[in-house]
Amino acid sequence: MFRPEEMVKIEIITLSRFKDSLLTYLHESGAVEIRELDVKLAQKDSPNEYYRKAASYSITISRLADFLRAHRKSTGGGLKEFIFPPERKRRKYRYEGIEKLIKDVEEFLSVVEPEIKAVESKITSTQTEIEKIKDEIAILELLAALDIDVEYLRHSGMVEVLVGTVEKQKFKPMVEELRKATEGRVAMASREMKDKVLVVFAFLRKDYEKANPILAKYSLERLEVPEGKGTPRELISVYADKLRKKEKELEKAREEAAKMAELYYDDVVFYQELMENERDKATVLPMLARTNMTFALTGWIPRKDVPEILEGIKKVTNGKAYINVREPSKEELDEIPIKLKNPGWARPFEMLTEMYGVPKYNEIDPTPIIAFTYSFFFGFMLTDFMYGLIVGIVAALLVKGHKKFNDGTYKFSYTLLWSAVFTMVMGILFGSYFGNAGDIVLQYVTGNPQAQFPRITDPLKDPMFVLMLALAIGLAHLFLGYSIGFFVRWKNGDRKGAFLEQFPWMLIILAVVLFAMPSKTPAAVMGAKALFGVGLVLFAIGEIVANGGLAALMIISDFFGFVGTWLSYARLMALALATSGIAMVVNVLAAMVWGIKISVVPLGIVIGLIIFVGGQLFSTAINALGAFVHSLRLQYVEFFGTFYSGEGKPFNPFKSKREVSELEFEA
Repeated sequence: MFRPEEMVKIEIITLSRFKDSLLTYLHESGAVEIRELDVKLAQKDSPNEYYRKAASYSITISRLADFLRAHRKSTGGGLKEFIFPPERKRRKYRYEGIEKLIKDVEEFLSVVEPEIKAVESKITSTQTEIEKIKDEIAILELLAALDIDVEYLRHSGMVEVLVGTVEKQKFKPMVEELRKATEGRVAMASREMKDKVLVVFAFLRKDYEKANPILAKYSLERLEVPEGKGTPRELISVYADKLRKKEKELEKAREEAAKMAELYYDDVVFYQELMENERDKATVLPMLARTNMTFALTGWIPRKDVPEILEGIKKVTNGKAYINVREPSKEELDEIPIKLKNPGWARPFEMLTEMYGVPKYNEIDPTPIIAFTYSFFFGFMLTDFMYGLIVGIVAALLVKGHKKFNDGTYKFSYTLLWSAVFTMVMGILFGSYFGNAGDIVLQYVTGNPQAQFPRITDPLKDPMFVLMLALAIGLAHLFLGYSIGFFVRWKNGDRKGAFLEQFPWMLIILAVVLFAMPSKTPAAVMGAKALFGVGLVLFAIGEIVANGGLAALMIISDFFGFVGTWLSYARLMALALATSGIAMVVNVLAAMVWGIKISVVPLGIVIGLIIFVGGQLFSTAINALGAFVHSLRLQYVEFFGTFYSGEGKPFNPFKSKREVSELEFEA
């Protein structure tokens, strides 16, 4: 806790014939982050024929999976499956080398791929034909306004016939120009349609070359006349019959695809995952170095995993491997990958730390601290028992349903559950139960108009107390951050930075606390002045050392920057007031309509309940969102700004991704 996982460097040299089995073992164990090996006396490795095939088959199978998924009958789904998702069954595969795996995949594809592609081709071609028929029906519906046999709308002998639409304002000038160019040798039929004109032109073949540029000039949109005999209205019924037949064909093809999805989908996804993991394995090959008989790799591994991994490597290579495990050097500190290490109760909060950035290897991991401060700030801002209860119920259900997956939903819901607990506690302290709804109910039940739930204060009646409390919390939060920064810098040998950048603010904060004490004895005042003076002097010295000629400007800027950072904690009070205010407004609106009656029907109660329930749920959602965002901001901007860089490199192990497959592999 507070420190990342201890990491060591591992270097391995072994025979080339163990490459596939060693990489597979490391991939399945997921304990080593492989780094590129810089060796001048050896060659860089590269994917062989089988790894290249794995990458190609991965793409092929992915396309087949997408097609089957699109036509698979939906199973379950909905809110229940989101809250309690079922675990996917894992199918075992006996791994005997990539050559055997590629052979198995090729055998599978030789059977499945032709069948799936045949159905896919049938569906695609039928859909294309349906779209073509629909376009032809749309053209016939346009031509129906002319009521001319479509045979007359096609080219015939010496006559060129054109059908199209043109904008209404362009129609007359276009016709005049055509008649002039063809010396009047043009026949025409037209109908107006809103802002366009449907027109049929008939030219002598010899005049067509003259007319064509004019038609293009006026942007005539040509229509391809559908095949057939009879008027457009007669042909519409013919094409409608064709459309119905094709739609039946499409439905039949889709049913066939659904049966195929039921038959092959699980197998396709299984082999897809196998191929994707092989493709992932191939990505590290260029990081290795090789000779004709051997290959070498290097990487980082958590210290606690070393004994198990060493035993596995020796077993895979039959003991024919050189393995060197060493401590990181000072020059490698910035290169060490960071794997966070926290107790179970704080582990889901690592998500919040990782969103900002993991610590460097010589920094403190703030996760256990923000596990408390984030949840507390969230509760302070939402500050209503019933809101916390609603959020807590939703979060608890999601935690229960997703715990077995340890996914992002579980981690976020876990943080939300603790935030809900703090919200309920703060709601009790401030006596807020759907705002003042709890007091209204209590007054109605007891018959005492002055009755109310116990509380330390009412945020709406005493906002200054809440503001002072928020600023006091802010000072404590900042003091903690500067103290951690002082400790980290001192431990890492940056004594000057610790004294000139962290320590001054610690003294200034202590001085502010002494100044704010209700009982100001002369000794306390003198102590506060001394602390403030020493802190201010050290702060000024630090600015002079860091900024030279710009020190005066930076002293003013950074000092008032600190004041602004401190005042930023006033948002704790602001959001607490907003929550109480919105809840009260909802209660007032519900109370206004509560007594409305139509005859003996208490319509106001129904409307009031709708307003109350809907309004309070909306208030819960919008204020919880605000509490989430602003609580994170206080961690990321105000708190982390005092000591934390977040510039570490996350641990990215060479690890397989298994959801539907399980590799049986003997190490």
